[in-house]
Amino acid sequence: MATKKAILSKDKIVSMYMDYTLENNEKPKSVYQFMKLNGHTENEFYSFFGSIEGIEKEIYVVFLEKTVELLHQNKDYETYDMKTKMLSFYFTFFELLTANRSYVVMSLKAHQNQLKNLMQLSDLRVVYKDYVLSILTDDYRIKNEKVQEYQEKAISEGSWIQFLMTLKFWLEDSSPAFEKTDIYIEKSVKATFELMNISPLESLIDFGKFMFKEKIQKKS
Repeated sequence: MATKKAILSKDKIVSMYMDYTLENNEKPKSVYQFMKLNGHTENEFYSFFGSIEGIEKEIYVVFLEKTVELLHQNKDYETYDMKTKMLSFYFTFFELLTANRSYVVMSLKAHQNQLKNLMQLSDLRVVYKDYVLSILTDDYRIKNEKVQEYQEKAISEGSWIQFLMTLKFWLEDSSPAFEKTDIYIEKSVKATFELMNISPLESLIDFGKFMFKEKIQKKS
């Protein structure tokens, strides 16, 4: 009796790719070779991805999606303030990275050119910034609507830079259970939210509006 062919999925291909890379210490030479070794056709691959590079980018998106999924399993998550949600995200995300550290280290140190390594995070950057904006609350939002758009862009971009710095620290961390990374996360997130205190900035905006009106009135 013929063996029933395993049903293929996006997550299954991602898992196959990570296993191949770790076992062979390199990524597959071609889609054809990769799929044939796993008992599937090249055409099946293209139903889910357009290239090997597409899988590499998707892996990090999957890490984020799994992180958010795990966060929402906690019934108290929705009651957290933004700072607590951000801390929860970081700790959960880096736990997932730690569980897959061998792959992550290999993939993010594959090229001497760091920009090539970071290209794997281009899709993650998009979904990460969306996540940050999804948890942004009015406590950290400037009331002036004209400024809000620029503020949101600055917050999401700044948070992405912070994420990359945390990732770099984790990659170089050799402490037991990566405890230094946990300390780094706590301190860096705390510092970020202190800098996000909008009260001084709103006061400056109000002052600027007042001065502008004063000049207009004097001219008239």
